[in-house]
This record gives sequence, C-alpha cells and structure tokens, in this order.
Amino acid sequence: MASYTVIADVGNAIVELLREHMVPEVILNPEAIGLCNPEDKGDFLLGVHLYDMRPSEVYRNSGRVAYGISQQKYPSTYWTLNYMITAYSNGDVKLKAAEEQKILGRAMQVLADYSRLDPETLKPVEAITGTVIQLEFLSMPTDDKMKIWSVPNKAYRLSFYLTAGPVELGSAKTLEVKRVVDVDFAVQE
Repeated sequence: MASYTVIADVGNAIVELLREHMVPEVILNPEAIGLCNPEDKGDFLLGVHLYDMRPSEVYRNSGRVAYGISQQKYPSTYWTLNYMITAYSNGDVKLKAAEEQKILGRAMQVLADYSRLDPETLKPVEAITGTVIQLEFLSMPTDDKMKIWSVPNKAYRLSFYLTAGPVELGSAKTLEVKRVVDVDFAVQE
C-alpha cells in the first residue's frame, strides 16, 4: 500500500526522469530541474508544478483488506495528479525564447517516451503489467492555462500540462476484527 508520501514521490519521479534524460545535453546541471511553484522558481530552468489533485474517476476501492490476523485496513484512495511544466531561461533576451522551446521540446519528448511508471518503484516500464501510473499530456484552452498560471504581475510563460494517474494513496486507518473460532450448529425438525 502506498504511503502518504506518494504524492511527493510521483512528482520527484517525474523530476528524476527528466534529469536522467535531459542532463547534460539540454540542461547542464541536474539541480536546475525540480519541483517548484511558478512564482517561486529559484534557480530552476525547468519547473514541475503540481497544480491539481482529483479523485480518480476510473479506480475506486470500497472494501477493507485483511491486514494481519486480527486487523483490516481501510481501502486506498486513487488520485489523478495534474502538473504544469514550465521552462525558465536565464539566457540573453535574443536567445531566451528559443532556449525555452528547446527545453520544453526535450521534456515533452522524454515524458512521451517514458509515459508509464511502475507504481511500486516509480520507474518507467515498457509493457503494461497490471496497474501503471500513466503520464498523459493535457489539452486545454488558453484561458484555463492562464488561470492555472495566475502569478501576479508576471506574464504567462509557455508551459505544457501533464496528468499522472491512478496514484494509490493507502489508508493508515485499521479496524480490529475478531475471527470466528467456534461454531455451534443446531438442527431441528
């Protein structure tokens, strides 16, 4: 069962995937790719921002699961995570737009090529064997993108949007249960 850290773990897995396939060809320093809020990007050249989490519309678990001999664990919940991925160039004004487009192009290529993550290891997998965390690009109107950006006094930056799911968030709640140890049958005519 996935612990409460799974939300951060998925974001970090996306960052690690981008670092593995973009450094040093496109971005020299792996620390220039990371999780960040668009209004507080720090020194990042490529920021991954979790802007929305929703219960999965596909996966739902309703029953408790046996957990040891005398306990049952409450069911996991499944979530869809939505990310905005934005490039931030520190280059010369003449080259800035082209550099940001190159960074975004490579990031899109990496996430399209490695679009399935194993839910246990959060590493890319080729074939679908059981449940996987699927990374898919989101298509949305420009107005919606502007609302997500919503950084005061800053112009919208070219970004792309990604969804990851289903992500299992295991329950920490358990229920003590008593097992049947004796049965008495009576037969009447």
